[in-house]
Amino acid sequence: MKAITLLGSTGSIGTQTLDIVAHHPDQFRLVGLAAGNNVDLLAAQIRQFRPEIVALCNPSKLPELKAAIADLDTQPILLTGEEGVIEVARYGDAQAVVTGIVGCAGLLPTLAAIEAGKDIALANKETLIAGGPVVLPLVAKHGVKLLPADSEHSAIFQCLQGVPDKGLRRILLTASGGAFRDWPVEKLKDVKVADALKHPNWSMGRKITIDSATLMNKGLEVIEAHFLFGLDYDRIDIVIHPQSIIHSLIELQDTSMLAQLGWPDMRLPLLYALSWPERIYTDWEPLDLVKAGSLTFREPDRDKYPCMDLAYAAGRAGGTMPAVLNAANEQAVALFLQEAIQFLDIPRLIAATCDRHAAHNCITPRLEDIVEADRWARAIVQELASNRVGV
Repeated sequence: MKAITLLGSTGSIGTQTLDIVAHHPDQFRLVGLAAGNNVDLLAAQIRQFRPEIVALCNPSKLPELKAAIADLDTQPILLTGEEGVIEVARYGDAQAVVTGIVGCAGLLPTLAAIEAGKDIALANKETLIAGGPVVLPLVAKHGVKLLPADSEHSAIFQCLQGVPDKGLRRILLTASGGAFRDWPVEKLKDVKVADALKHPNWSMGRKITIDSATLMNKGLEVIEAHFLFGLDYDRIDIVIHPQSIIHSLIELQDTSMLAQLGWPDMRLPLLYALSWPERIYTDWEPLDLVKAGSLTFREPDRDKYPCMDLAYAAGRAGGTMPAVLNAANEQAVALFLQEAIQFLDIPRLIAATCDRHAAHNCITPRLEDIVEADRWARAIVQELASNRVGV
């Protein structure tokens, strides 16, 4: 039985991870939980899974959580704030930590878990995008495993099982195309928040759904793939695959291509990250190719998806530029969700922020450089938006 800790337990990654734990009680034991603000759901999770330690990001909600679980015979250790989440990440005998916290907030807890010798089931792509130059040396130093738990990188990882060293030639990341894949580019100026949140294939959180609509999610995945699999950016491509049945592909040196297929279901990559190298039987609906029907592909429209090229440029620049790109995107998406800016302002603000950072890019960053670049980029986006520069 594998002992695990879950960061971001009330989000979509967290709830699906707990569904796996509930359906495989002989395989997994829950040690710790960390969540943001959803006290009702967190209290229900504590009741069901009885973790030893729990962190709530919002300290003001702690009295409400205590009251909700006051009748339990055995009380978990309760912590709050960022330090509480970090303590949960490093706590106890958990062998693996699932990082389901959205955004760059997942970086410091992930580093704490690595330093505590715990394997990482990586569902937070920003950890590597912003912190790759720091995270990868730490993974090597502590001898832990970094296992991708999102659908695309899990697909690549699964396809690579048994591939010899230097056998990989190219990676193809598949993209659904998001809410606007069938919209003409001219119509994007009229996009409302509700339009961007209508993902055609996946049920995800608000931020990642907007990233899918801009295709920034795929640009960020290109940077993550570079760090995870060691290929340069010229050998990582994106293809629009509207059906989301093929979750990504690899091309080998002899031009052979391997793909991983399945229904759009985040539980599968999460389960593989937790059970690797084993395969655990599930009663989930198997993929029926006849039912799936035609599988189609097309090249992404660079005029419709400028965020994609911004991500490639930031990845190639390296250093702190990916951290700036990621933070600028998070801040711009937050402003869009607040209806403070328009949809097309998202790439404009990101581009303007990256342009400002170009002369100050730190090529060999330390953790403090990455944290400062993240803080700086968020402030710049806020400043640009407030002054209506680039929007």
